[in-house]
Amino acid sequence: MNKFLFPVIILLVSCGQPGEQKPPPAPVSGISSTPTIKYAKGFRIDYYDHYKVLSLVNHIAGQTDTLRYLLLPEGATAPADKSGLPVIHTPVRSLVVLSSSHVGMAAFAGIADRIIGLGSLQYISSPEVRQRIKTGAVKEVGVDNAINNELIVALHPSTVFTMSNPDITSGKNRTLADAGIPIMPIAEWLETTPLGRAEWVKVLAAMTDREEIVNRKFDSVANEYQRLAALGAGVAARPSVIIGMPFKGSWYMPAGESYMVRLLNDAGAGYHWKDFRGTGSLSLNIEMVAPVALKADFWLNLGTIDSKAAVAATDARFTQFESFRTGALYNNTLRTNDLGANDYWESGVVNPHLILADLIRIMHPGLLPKDSLYYYKQLK
Repeated sequence: MNKFLFPVIILLVSCGQPGEQKPPPAPVSGISSTPTIKYAKGFRIDYYDHYKVLSLVNHIAGQTDTLRYLLLPEGATAPADKSGLPVIHTPVRSLVVLSSSHVGMAAFAGIADRIIGLGSLQYISSPEVRQRIKTGAVKEVGVDNAINNELIVALHPSTVFTMSNPDITSGKNRTLADAGIPIMPIAEWLETTPLGRAEWVKVLAAMTDREEIVNRKFDSVANEYQRLAALGAGVAARPSVIIGMPFKGSWYMPAGESYMVRLLNDAGAGYHWKDFRGTGSLSLNIEMVAPVALKADFWLNLGTIDSKAAVAATDARFTQFESFRTGALYNNTLRTNDLGANDYWESGVVNPHLILADLIRIMHPGLLPKDSLYYYKQLK
């Protein structure tokens, strides 16, 4: 997976009830509709006459913490009772993003040209962002322990998107926060449904005053996803599926409450571990997977594997799997570019309907009019 991680740098905030400032600043302009959050569980947006409050919810470890931001129009004064919240001035004009999924969301929202920093310049698919990289308009800021805080401070982005839990108790590195740069953990990967993941694009819409266009585009995606899911729900037989490849002795299968299992279910697939609780991955050994894999009809998402020969070279026992013998091996790597960037991890986050259509075409040939795949390819 082409993801760029960065330690969360977050200001401690407290929860309070919304209030009014008198006299209020000018109302937020350019918003004709406000987003209704239908699928995502990790955030909410509250709209007031002249500002917005974005709340990110952390459900980890049986607790519920809320990290809040004040989205305030440029030039406006913060309401007195919101003075303790981190302020992000809207519309946001520049972004540093540390995950390829953030690039996909920005492109969907029509603000890819506002990205000025990336964790890595290599793993990007967006033609617009790649062109900006070529012209030097986008800088590489590093990932993990190699993050270049000084460069980010020099760029002075409106905000930095990280990929982490929205944990308000975190504060491992306050360099950027102390420099007045808001840090926002975009935790779409914690959602349990594909549409919940995609709906995080509404966070970007709120920050850039682009609610109307993003709502319209998202509704189109959601409607198409639901139409396809209805097809998947109506299939007579559900072929069995296994996911992934073993890594260092462990085979990580998606847990039953993960968005990937929801995708499989909506595509009309059968999945052995669907009743195992959890939103992440199950760490299994090959002895636990083999009895299921031997009989599974399809094998999907095989990492960087690009051929049947490569599967056999990884472990000769894999050639005994039913999916290997029938050639039912499909990897989500069709849209991998010359730099090794896989668009599945970039635009796929906001195009769950295209992923679902691929899965239906793979497992239920003829159910959809066309059999061309968008993200997936059959391994030969």
